[in-house]
Order: sequence, then C-alpha cells, then structure tokens
Amino acid sequence: MKNNIIIAGVPRAGKSTAAHMLSQRYGHQHISMDSVIAGFEKCFPETGVSTEQGLSSMDTLRVISGRMAPFIRAMLDSGEYDEFEPGMVIDMYQLLPEDYDRYLSGTGCGIVYLITSDVTPEERFLIQKKYDTPKDYTFGKPDEELRENAEDIVEQSTLMREQCERLGLKYYETARDREEVLRRFMKEFELM
Repeated sequence: MKNNIIIAGVPRAGKSTAAHMLSQRYGHQHISMDSVIAGFEKCFPETGVSTEQGLSSMDTLRVISGRMAPFIRAMLDSGEYDEFEPGMVIDMYQLLPEDYDRYLSGTGCGIVYLITSDVTPEERFLIQKKYDTPKDYTFGKPDEELRENAEDIVEQSTLMREQCERLGLKYYETARDREEVLRRFMKEFELM
C-alpha cells in the first residue's frame, strides 16, 4: 500500500467521499486541494490559479492542473507530511493524468481517478443534483447553469479516462452504482 494517494476526478464523482473513507478506515491525513486552490484564487491571483480566468472550462482545467501538480510535488518533497502514518490522501478536481505523470510519478504517491464519462450531459446533470450538498460550490446554482456545466464535466471525464488509459493509471466510472463502485475501490485499495 502506498503511503500517500491522490483521489482525482470530476465534481460529484465521489472524490471527497472516498478520501473520507480512507481517512476513517486507515487513518490517512485528508487534504482537500480544492480548498487550497480556492485559497490561491482569493489570496494569490498572480499565480494564475483561478477558475474565473475567462477561459473555457477545459482550458481552465489544463492551466490549474499544470500549476498545481508541481505545487503538490513540492509538498511531497518537503518531507512535512512524512510524519503522518500511514500517509495522506489528497482529493482534487483539477489534476490531469498527464500532469500527474509529468510531475508526481515516482514520488511514492499513488493516484486514482473517479470520473463520469459514460453518461449523457443530462444524466450528468442528474448526478450533480443527486449529490450536491449545501457545502458544495454548485449547491443552489440555477439548473440551466448546472446543465451547461454537465456537458463540460462529461468532456473533462472523457479526457481524464483517455489519459488514464494511455498512461496506465487506475480510474473508476462512478456515474452508475456509485456506492458499489466506491466499495469496490476500497476493497481494491486494501490489496494495493
């Protein structure tokens, strides 16, 4: 079993849920990189880590991924998190497989992607509605905006799946039977 693991993927695919499960069952220190990104966005706009750049959602994903992957590498290289047993679990939306491969492969930090690429945008919209909670940034947004976003999420999921397949990285489709898929993930994690 690797000491540190990143659970990456798209919103409402189960990243935080899986991270909490690992944290509770095995004692991993849980770090939400989405909160860190929000901090960068508000306090350090000069870093270019911003979801409000006027770019397409796909280009925003690429920019943030390309900036945050080296940041996570610096976190891991610092040794500050070595004290946590058995390690840490990082959940993160905006990290593409190619950036994990470029910056984080070989660090002893594993990764798994939770995606929803095998659905239509309308099905993706319904997933968003089903799993949105008052703590989520999308909670309470108009349905029209969520429907537009659903198309982007399917496109991003497809890109993540294709990159995972090309790079040999593990991914799980959670659009259907999410709870069962997460149980399977936990069982497979025990075998790592």
